[in-house]
Amino acid sequence: MSAIAGTAALEQRLERLTPPLAVVLPGGRRIGSKDAAVTVRMNDLAAVTHLVTGRIGKVGEDYVEGRIDIDGGMRDVMALAAELMAGDPTEVDVVAVATPVSWLQQLVHLARSKARHRPEVDAEQIQFHYDVSDDFYALWLDPKRVYSCAYYRDAGMDLAAAQEAKLDHICRKLMLKEGERFLDIGAGWGGLLLHAAENYGVQARGITLSRNQHAYVNKVIHERGLAGRVRMDLLDYRSLPDNEPFDKIASVGMFEHVGRAQLPAYFAKIHGLLKPGGLLLNHGITAGGTRNHQLGSGLGDFMERYIFPGGELLHVSKVLEATSESGLEAVDVESLRPHYAKTLWAWSDGLEANVATARSVTSESVVRAYRVYLAGSALAFERAWISLHQMLCARRTGDPGSGPMRGAQSAFPFNRSYMYP
Repeated sequence: MSAIAGTAALEQRLERLTPPLAVVLPGGRRIGSKDAAVTVRMNDLAAVTHLVTGRIGKVGEDYVEGRIDIDGGMRDVMALAAELMAGDPTEVDVVAVATPVSWLQQLVHLARSKARHRPEVDAEQIQFHYDVSDDFYALWLDPKRVYSCAYYRDAGMDLAAAQEAKLDHICRKLMLKEGERFLDIGAGWGGLLLHAAENYGVQARGITLSRNQHAYVNKVIHERGLAGRVRMDLLDYRSLPDNEPFDKIASVGMFEHVGRAQLPAYFAKIHGLLKPGGLLLNHGITAGGTRNHQLGSGLGDFMERYIFPGGELLHVSKVLEATSESGLEAVDVESLRPHYAKTLWAWSDGLEANVATARSVTSESVVRAYRVYLAGSALAFERAWISLHQMLCARRTGDPGSGPMRGAQSAFPFNRSYMYP
């Protein structure tokens, strides 16, 4: 598409948009609405095609790389992004599974997934995201730096209160008791680990692949005098020994990094780490479609390049299939999708209020990438393009045996009353 044709097509597209958008072309010519809340300033005409065709992920890439600038609030920006988008982003990777080509595509994807989730590769990918800058994350996370979906038990809660409620919601679901051995896989900046130890009296162990998080949590453990009760290791989950099983395990915002090919082995490992009768709380992002591992319209490619390299999403039905095949019984599943939209908007607003400071603690490209990522993810959860599920699973108390009645009754209560204050 030539520059002239692209500009003409863009003008036609702008006429059909609600809400309105203004575009300033290289050289200063302005097209679109005079009253638009959002203005895109083109520094490179090559970016015009991405706006015209609705490749929103590519538009985000243009912004991060400086080919365009964007004036306007991120909520207004995302309202426009949703309208500009070409098609349903959950329809990527949909194939007719009966054809030989589709089987080949699936095998190729599984092979790539397996290669990209070797321990040394996972460590690099985790550090790419989580080791950006602790000071940067502290600008927009809550004081405990809980970097996962909050739980707005009451709609009027602020972010800090909702994160506190989430930590307690998880502990209550797991029925944590004093003296139990508790494992947090992918423990982040230690919010759940410390909450469980200080409020439920467990012997808590956390693992992470982030060097920054490992150093930060061990510093907090020392400051709070918890060295005898809380331990944080820089360790891959595959390296955990099976000879000292845990009573309860949590995995919060971590299994998205595991990869489709490794998911059966991941849950099998957790099964081996759990005592009979033990509980797992797996909290993570799931795909909005049944056959996509990332979003279309270039959104998945944007996340892969700038935010979560190696991230793969599966539909909750596929996750539950993997847990069942590992010998873990799913005893409760709860969707927190609206809660994550609200959480992400709180993070986005927090970053927007501190953009100048953010630019002083990390690079301009990182700030731009995270502005798009946080607000774009909030939009994705609002539109159900992606979701968030807490899956509570139990390892049965008896001998697995065989046949339809294999295993004893799990220790899970007969109703949910214990979960809610």
